[in-house]
Amino acid sequence: MNAALIVIAIFFACALAAGLVARRGITMNLKEWAVAGRGFGTVITFVLIAGEVFSTYSFLGATGWAYGRGAPTFYYLACASLAFVIGYWSLPRLWAYAQERGLISFSDYFESKYRSKPLGVIVCVIALLAMIPLLVIQLRGLGIIVAETSYGAISENAAIWIGLSIMVVYIVVSGIRGAATVAVIKDISIFALALFLGIYLPLHYFGSYAHMFSAISTAKPHHFQLPDKGLNLSWYNSTVILISLGFYLYPYQFTSIYAARSLNAVRKNAVILPLYQTLITCMYMVGFAAILVVPGLEGASVDLALFRISKLSFDPWFVGVIGGVGLLTAVVPGAMILLNASTMVGKNIYKEYFNPSAPDTRVERVAKITVPLYALVAVIALFKSGIEMVPLALLASNLLNQLFPSFIIGLFRRDAINGRAPIAGIAAGMMLIAYVMLGYDGSVARALPFAPDFIQSCNLGLLALLLNLAVFLAAMKLWPESSRQAADESFSMPRSA
Repeated sequence: MNAALIVIAIFFACALAAGLVARRGITMNLKEWAVAGRGFGTVITFVLIAGEVFSTYSFLGATGWAYGRGAPTFYYLACASLAFVIGYWSLPRLWAYAQERGLISFSDYFESKYRSKPLGVIVCVIALLAMIPLLVIQLRGLGIIVAETSYGAISENAAIWIGLSIMVVYIVVSGIRGAATVAVIKDISIFALALFLGIYLPLHYFGSYAHMFSAISTAKPHHFQLPDKGLNLSWYNSTVILISLGFYLYPYQFTSIYAARSLNAVRKNAVILPLYQTLITCMYMVGFAAILVVPGLEGASVDLALFRISKLSFDPWFVGVIGGVGLLTAVVPGAMILLNASTMVGKNIYKEYFNPSAPDTRVERVAKITVPLYALVAVIALFKSGIEMVPLALLASNLLNQLFPSFIIGLFRRDAINGRAPIAGIAAGMMLIAYVMLGYDGSVARALPFAPDFIQSCNLGLLALLLNLAVFLAAMKLWPESSRQAADESFSMPRSA
């Protein structure tokens, strides 16, 4: 047994133990299982949100794109920076509304705001579909991380099944508290590791960052330039806008906000989270260093850049540490995805449509049964897909971003809006995405051959979002709410917000 395998096994064991111990002394019910009784302070809220910001996508995908794509990969730094500003102003209102209305699941917000059960179910279905590629990213990353850092002692498939089993067990037993406990371990570990790798590797191989970038520019003169076609400036700007608008529309972000204890805990996180941009930058530096140290990676194999350079640079035991920390970047967001998917199935599908009188104990039981079933669906999707991590992430973002007009308009309007208006907007955006994805393999240029170049290079999700918003606003005029005394008119922000 090699040293790396021993270290990875210790990380697996610690993740499971920490997740199970988290429920000690807690009487579990649906509210406690899903949102920890709304009792998380600033630190725990931070590690939960950050756990989603820095996942295997950041650990492998950011490094791989820095290695293989160059300049386009900087989109993430820009969109996250804008998103934190949007979150500072919008998330406190979401928290206050969730507290007042007792919201638990992601789709609860939309159903409550528009007083529309059909909208709640539509949002639930979109979220369940969008989270599958997100969970696939975590599982694929987990398999790659463990297989690579164990030097093949554990296969990718075996690592996926082991990691998924750990997620399922501690989420079923401890709920969101299990994910939060593991997230604390993960955040401390990843912060230290990313800083070390991002500083050490460029300096070790090139002497300075300036020498590294100079060497890359000599070997690949266009690596730090946006291309004229494809991932060009139009794609970059549209993607930055799209991702920043929908950054907090991932269901597990809502859950993290619901679980916060106070407005200050929510607002402070929007201030602190930009620190994680430092870690993303460090992973970019690792990818750039790998370009000349381990050349020749292409296609999906660019996601292996981190491990190729790590194996060349460090002893097996430290490679095991990298693998152990990396698997935590998959386990935490993967567990939160499972928690959110199962909560929506239990509360917004089973209770709303199949058993409206079901007590919370039964809804909780249905949700827990859903956890392994949803995990199985994700595994099947994983084994049938061969797409790089970043395109998968962008596909999920395109789907969830269609909820942005409904989210933001509902958040800042206090008069009633007919539930058919957001449904019409969402339907229009989703149909455009389906048309381009299914008919033209996601290529806007092929779907709209006569459109200007900047439209053809635009992110599909943003075009769909603009159509969505136009239809939404038109539908608000067509179907005005008959009752102006809406339940939401009584909602107002606390003075401290």
